[in-house]
Amino acid sequence: MKVDKNQKMEAIISLAKRRGFIYQGSEVYGGLSGTWDYGPLGVTLKRNIMNLWWRHFVEARDDMYGVDAAILMNQKVWQASGHVDTFVDPLCEDTVNKRRYRTDHILKDNGIDTEGMTMAQMDTAIVENGIKSPDGNLLSESRTFNMMFTTHVGAAHDEASVSYLRPETAQGIFTNYKNIVDNFYPDLPFGIAQQGKAFRNEISPRDFVFRSREFEQMEIEYFVHPDKWSEAFDELLASTHEFLSDLGLNPEHVHELDVPEEDRAHYSKKTIDIEFDFPIGKEELMGIAYRTDFDLGNIQRVSGRGMEYTVKGTTDKFIPHVIEPSFGVERALMAVLTEVYTEDEVNGEKRVVMKFPEHLAPVKYAVSPLLKNKPELVAKAREVYELLKKKHGAVMWDDNGNIGKRYRRQDEIGTPYCVVIDFETIEGDGTVTIRDRDTTKQKRVSIDELA
Repeated sequence: MKVDKNQKMEAIISLAKRRGFIYQGSEVYGGLSGTWDYGPLGVTLKRNIMNLWWRHFVEARDDMYGVDAAILMNQKVWQASGHVDTFVDPLCEDTVNKRRYRTDHILKDNGIDTEGMTMAQMDTAIVENGIKSPDGNLLSESRTFNMMFTTHVGAAHDEASVSYLRPETAQGIFTNYKNIVDNFYPDLPFGIAQQGKAFRNEISPRDFVFRSREFEQMEIEYFVHPDKWSEAFDELLASTHEFLSDLGLNPEHVHELDVPEEDRAHYSKKTIDIEFDFPIGKEELMGIAYRTDFDLGNIQRVSGRGMEYTVKGTTDKFIPHVIEPSFGVERALMAVLTEVYTEDEVNGEKRVVMKFPEHLAPVKYAVSPLLKNKPELVAKAREVYELLKKKHGAVMWDDNGNIGKRYRRQDEIGTPYCVVIDFETIEGDGTVTIRDRDTTKQKRVSIDELA
C-alpha cells in the first residue's frame, strides 16, 4: 500500500511518540526547538545502529583504532581547523517580526536550487523572485552566522576561557593522531574511529531529527600515503554501501552525488555524498571526503608539533593524507524508520508495521499468555519469557488487551516474533504459538526449539 510522502513523515513522527521511540526535548516545559529525547525503543534502535557501525568499520577490521575524545577542547583546535572563521551559514531576517531563517532554506522551500550560489546571489534570487518570509514580510539582506555554541571553561569569562561545544567529532580524532602513532605505531593505511555527540546552533532546525542542534556522529579519519588515497577512497565507499545494505536500506533509495568543486568544503579535493529518498525528499544521508593533509598540516603549523609519519624501516617521512567517511546517527535512524514503515492489510483490516531487520529491531520477541487471568498460563509464559530474556535480552512481556491488539501493538513496535502460551502449551506437548510479523503466519514450536 503506497503512502504519500508528507503523510508518511507525519505518520512516522506520530508513531515515534506513540510507541516510545522519540519525544520532543523538554516537552513538559513547551519543548526546545532542535532537540529530541529518545524513549526506551528509540534509544535501543539507536544503539543497535551504532553498534552495527562499530562492528562493521572497527571490530571487523585490523586497521581501525577507536577513540572517545572530550567534547570540550582547547579553542586553538577550532581556530586551526578553520571553524572559527568559516563554519557559517547564511542568515536572513523577517524585517517585521525579526524571526531568522537560513537563506538557502527559504530559497529551497520556494523551489530554487542554491547549489553553487554565493550569499549575494541568494539575496538577488530572493528579490528577483519576490520571495517573502513565511509570515509574508520582506526579508533582510543575508549575513553569516557561526553555528558553534560558545561557552567558557573555568570561573573567568574572558578570551582565554572561551571554548566551544564541538560541531563535529573529527577534530578529536585529528588531535589524537599522534598519540595513536606513538602508542601503537600502525602500518599505513590505518583509521581512527569515533562516535559521539556534536552540537550545531542551527538557524532553523527542522524535518524531525534530520536537522537538529544536538546529534551524534560516527566518523572515521583514514590515514593514507598521499599517492594511494584514491584506492582507499574507493574501498571505504564500497564498505559504506555494505553498511547501508546491513541497515536494510533499499539500494534503489540510495544515490551517489559526486559533489562539484564549487560546492565542496574548503578542505576537500573529492567528496561523494550519499543521498537517500527521505519523505522530505532526496537528501544527504552521509558523505565521504578526501581531506588531503589539511587538518594534520594545520595542527603541525599551529601547535609546532610534528605530524609526519615515518614508514617503518625507512627514512621516508611525510604528513599522511586523509579519507573521511562521516555518518550522522539521527539521519541513519530516520532513513531506517522511512524504509521500514509499512501500511498493509490483514484480513481486510489496515495495519501499520515497522519491518525492521531482525538485528536492528528494538524488541526481538514479545511473550504473552493467551489469557492473563489464568495463573497457569501466566506462570508458563513467565518461564518462557525469562528463558528468552536470558538468551536474547531484547524481549518484551505483553499481556495488555486481547491477542489481536497485542499483535497490532507489536507490529507498530517492529517486533519480529510474538510468542503466545496457550492451554495446548501446558496440557499438550509443550509447544507455543509463534507469529511472524511480516507474514502474520503462525506455527507451533517447542519451547526447546524456541530457546
